[in-house]
Amino acid sequence: MVGWVLRILVVAGLLGSAWVHLDLWLVGYRDIDVIGPLFLVNVAAGAIIAIAVLTWQHWLPMLAAAGFGAATLAAFFLSVTVGLFGMRNDLSWGSPQVWAAVAEAACVVFGLAGLVMRDGRRADTAA
Repeated sequence: MVGWVLRILVVAGLLGSAWVHLDLWLVGYRDIDVIGPLFLVNVAAGAIIAIAVLTWQHWLPMLAAAGFGAATLAAFFLSVTVGLFGMRNDLSWGSPQVWAAVAEAACVVFGLAGLVMRDGRRADTAA
């Protein structure tokens, strides 16, 4: 049961991040040279990984979700600190970017928790 709750939380994080990136792409980020296409990649990857997390009872989708969250968070923090691909974002609380960062952090935390729980459960059955 806890495993499914973690999966649902991971899926919510993935779809939340994908939604924010799609929304930002639609309101004008699509016109930014490198960033626009990368936002669409983020949308597609988030949706595909979310489907995999829900349908494939394997450790790989949870690892992919955690990696997705970590990579997207890293790109966000680069964009607000030193800039990314010539673009620098301003960090303002309540902005869509902050909501995406929360969703991506959820992917990392709950994805890793799901992996740890899965490994712990496997060790219990082997003993």
